[in-house]
Amino acid sequence: MTTTEEPALLAAVSLFSALHLGFQARRVGWSRMKFKIMPPAVNGPPEFERTFRAHQNGVEFYPVFLVVLWTSGLFFNEALAALGGLVYVVAREMYFTGYAKSAEGRLPGFYLMICVLLALAVMAAAGIIPSFLDKYLSIKILSRAK
Repeated sequence: MTTTEEPALLAAVSLFSALHLGFQARRVGWSRMKFKIMPPAVNGPPEFERTFRAHQNGVEFYPVFLVVLWTSGLFFNEALAALGGLVYVVAREMYFTGYAKSAEGRLPGFYLMICVLLALAVMAAAGIIPSFLDKYLSIKILSRAK
């Protein structure tokens, strides 16, 4: 693979998203110190529990995000997938900060996050289906200009 073929945008967004997830973990740590909650305890004042849940929800969605990010970027369009990935990170931050303030505060970020995941999944499917049909069934439904 030459440097022009390497998925640098996908790699950069993946790294950025991992650093962001790590920063959110640190914010949970700060909340633990603020409320004097020692691990492995996960119960405490509502503000701590919302902060903890906001991070856990991010961890739970992270594998789904990475799969649709990379699949849509490799099979559909790397630049569009990377842009979607950046919007996803913004949505995760909106979700995290909103949830830390109130349970209802998480909703704008949640809705944006779901829209981005859906868009990436649609792009991934739009890229995979023609490739699969062509490679394994010799059915060409889209021809690519070279």
